[in-house]
Amino acid sequence: MAARKITPTGRESPFGEEEIIVSKTDLRGRITYANDVFLRVSGYSAEEILGQPHSIIRHPDMPRCVFKLLWETIEAGSEIFAYVLNMAKNGDHYWVFAHVTPSFDASGRIVGYHSNRRKPDPAQIAKIEPLYRTLLDEERRAEDRKQGMHLAHGKLAAMLQERGVSYDQYVFAV
Repeated sequence: MAARKITPTGRESPFGEEEIIVSKTDLRGRITYANDVFLRVSGYSAEEILGQPHSIIRHPDMPRCVFKLLWETIEAGSEIFAYVLNMAKNGDHYWVFAHVTPSFDASGRIVGYHSNRRKPDPAQIAKIEPLYRTLLDEERRAEDRKQGMHLAHGKLAAMLQERGVSYDQYVFAV
């Protein structure tokens, strides 16, 4: 699929509290499975999404440093919970509370990743948005994207250390 620029619309993509978005990826983050809820909410067909990087639904207002933390955690064999702002094919957005876990083979090797995502309460998003805005501002101040991601990652780590909590503990307390 050729990369194309999608502009955020500011509209929320419909997503019910009782629904669960499910996807699986390979080790490189390429989508190998997407359930019907994922397809409906993202606006992509299975043919369009399978084999694509999961970042195809990345919203430009989502701090890259949160994904850095996510990847570090799951590549180390641990699970992570995170609030994520995604963007549908038409530019609509949708917040999720994601639970991402590595998938292991019989020998204990990581063979891919699995994510279940639920719709968070608006009050939770209201609490996480200021942090994400701060991190995004830090990323955008840097000379280049990679440097910005590392600076914001350091800022996030410092904030968590100051509070004496892990990222998971922080997001569950939101």
